[in-house]
Amino acid sequence: MTQPIDTALSDALRDRFAALVTPGQALTEPGDLAPFLRETRDLFPGRSRLVLRPGSVDEVSAILRLASETRTPVVPQGGNTGHVGGQMPRSEAEIVLSLSRLDRIREIDPAGQTITVDAGVVLQRVQEAADEAGLLFPLSLGSEGSCQIGGNLASNAGGTGVIAYGNSRELCLGIEAVLASGELFHGLRRLKKDNRGYDLRQLLIGSEGTLGVITGAVLRLFPKPRGREVAYAGLSTPEAMLQLLARAQGAAGNQLTAFEIMPRLAMEFTLKHTRGARDPLASPHAWYVLVEVSSNRSSEDAAAAMETVLAGALEAGEIEDATVARSGADAALFWRMREEMSWAQKPEGGSIKHDVSVPVALVPEFLRRADAAVRAAIPGVRVVSFGHLGDGNIHYNLSQPVGADRDAFLARWGEINALVHGIVAELGGSFAAEHGIGQLKRDELARTKPAVEMELMRGIKNLFDPFGILNPGKVV
Repeated sequence: MTQPIDTALSDALRDRFAALVTPGQALTEPGDLAPFLRETRDLFPGRSRLVLRPGSVDEVSAILRLASETRTPVVPQGGNTGHVGGQMPRSEAEIVLSLSRLDRIREIDPAGQTITVDAGVVLQRVQEAADEAGLLFPLSLGSEGSCQIGGNLASNAGGTGVIAYGNSRELCLGIEAVLASGELFHGLRRLKKDNRGYDLRQLLIGSEGTLGVITGAVLRLFPKPRGREVAYAGLSTPEAMLQLLARAQGAAGNQLTAFEIMPRLAMEFTLKHTRGARDPLASPHAWYVLVEVSSNRSSEDAAAAMETVLAGALEAGEIEDATVARSGADAALFWRMREEMSWAQKPEGGSIKHDVSVPVALVPEFLRRADAAVRAAIPGVRVVSFGHLGDGNIHYNLSQPVGADRDAFLARWGEINALVHGIVAELGGSFAAEHGIGQLKRDELARTKPAVEMELMRGIKNLFDPFGILNPGKVV
């Protein structure tokens, strides 16, 4: 695969690209470029002389045709909420292709329970459009007010609803994408059954813009729950959380729509740094679980299911205390406290992040082994391990010791990642659960993935992108 030359984009070529979009939508001034060149964790400073904001799929095709002709690398970017640097240009030879102006909701099909949207539509708008149609789009993330559907699909985003509805891959029926050549992949199908050969849609989902630029999607919708109950429970151990999960799945079945875990320290950070947050229970507990039960029948049905779960768990000694949200405002607060848990770590100083998954039954063992390892390596480190127990995905984040030097702590990022990821590998898990590979984990992927799988991935990349112009230096 031919690699693009790492030299600055010439003025003449920049002008040729700029002419392909509506006047004013080719950004070249440093102040205009800045928001597109900085990502959420400040780990990967971006470099580029040009951001293009096409307003149509035809403009995206024209840009990629010229990029292919001139071997110019292109970095697709959605809402710029990614955590692994996949949306950041690495040199002034690269163009940022922002999809934010592709923001039409093309069609809602209530009978087929689908919605067809442009890639730049913000996730929250999709949720709202589904709600207005009396349906539900269940993908839910802390960044849903700014992340975009194209980026969600490109990274196969997960979020809090995976336990009931699956991740982005399961929520997408059809994909439209522009390939490296500028050709359009017409895959906007609303079919739930289609066995006509290889499913190329599934290659594009999760490819992080390295195989094509997603420009549209057909998404699955679901009946909107008529009742919903949200509760916090306090527990003493991770093993007790597993017992509660089994009980909730047995009693509520597919009515269990969320099961989020967090330690006391994460709760304390949230209480300290989240406006309006309040301790959900009367006394502190070592662990907390946010449980959500939904019903398509009635609010009474949801309430009865939640009562069955919590009453049984209290009687069995699996939980120490619990409280159910008394109103919609209470439920919204309970969820906001969970969703802002990531942001609540920032005021506490440097944070070394991990987005890992292990088999659900092995989560307690992972937590026990990882806690011991990181505390031995960095005495005083504060472990903030929260996430989605129902799918084994833990955001295993480490806040610097109180009073420690932030830069010195963050300098150990690679060392600590290797320590934690080694335990994950021994347990048959993954070091990239829902945030993707990007730049952050690219080298580790190449080191740890079986050689035959890497060879196949590189072959696919070469087939889709023979000149290496699509998001170079990411994933493979």
